[in-house]
Amino acid sequence: MTGQRTVAETARRPERPEPRYGNRPTMKDVAARAGVGLKTVSRVVNGEPGVTPDTERRVQEAIEALGFRRNDSARVLRKGRTASIGLVLEDLADPFYGPLSRAVEEVARAHGALLINGSSAEDPDREQELVLALCARRVDGLVIIPAGDDHRYLEPEIAAGVATVFVDRPAGKIDADVVLSDSFGGARDGVAHLIAHGHRRIGFIGDQPRIHTAIERLRGYRAAMEDAGIPVAEEWMSLGATDPDRVGQATKTMLSGPDPVTAIFAGNNRVTVTVVRVLAGRSRPVALVGFDDIELADLLQPGVTVVAQDAAQLGRTAAERLFRQLDGASDAPERIELPTRLITRGSGELPPAG
Repeated sequence: MTGQRTVAETARRPERPEPRYGNRPTMKDVAARAGVGLKTVSRVVNGEPGVTPDTERRVQEAIEALGFRRNDSARVLRKGRTASIGLVLEDLADPFYGPLSRAVEEVARAHGALLINGSSAEDPDREQELVLALCARRVDGLVIIPAGDDHRYLEPEIAAGVATVFVDRPAGKIDADVVLSDSFGGARDGVAHLIAHGHRRIGFIGDQPRIHTAIERLRGYRAAMEDAGIPVAEEWMSLGATDPDRVGQATKTMLSGPDPVTAIFAGNNRVTVTVVRVLAGRSRPVALVGFDDIELADLLQPGVTVVAQDAAQLGRTAAERLFRQLDGASDAPERIELPTRLITRGSGELPPAG
């Protein structure tokens, strides 16, 4: 009859499956399956002595059969360390931060620590929110590429023992370890290279003026021009957001008028990419040197000359400094500055047109 089931049909209905999530096996489950006490399982899980080989084998088989995973929460409370560090980047999509992040992760892994990373999106408020969220999750240390210029909010965390190292840009209004590239020296060398190839009207397009690296690279540009005795026109310099619209318009403006620039120094990889696109549509050659290498730079015609910084070494040095703090070093905060190198590929060696 419709709406009714026989006893036989009811008996054949499959049982409702057990919930897949939120029902993890515990050490009690392992102990019951292996036929041992809870303390014995604890000793095996934590690698402690006092367990016979046969008993250890039974416990390990039970662990594998049940899919048991150790819960580190109790160990965190007992030892005061989470074996995790946080990495706060500007933008996870920026190719510059890939090798930097990977280097930090490799050092963390070598020290038995997990890396947790996130992006500030160049927003100081988001940076603070992210950093404090990581601290609330009791990370042992932080590697920070700062978006803001006031890091006094970190003072209570540092005082509580959170090791902290800044990278690429220094901290604001606190003393802390920082690992930098030589932005000033690299920009000065790149612009001097253009000057050596006959250029006098050289444009500079950089990032936002509140960013340390943008100001340092502008300072390097000015120093190279001053060293060569070349007056700098205000219209040759443009700082601001690195989105393609803003950079593209700045490039076109510098290349227009009765006395256009004959060369451009691009302040970072995102600026360089946009400038390359603008120059690709022009018949009149314009020399270009970029700060930061870019993918496929050597395959373009001409290849893009760049001032390269070692992002991986930045990350590695910062992470090693962080774990030095975690190992108990009481050194005063240090500023470590890594050198850059000029890679010539053709675009920076073009002579002035006409």
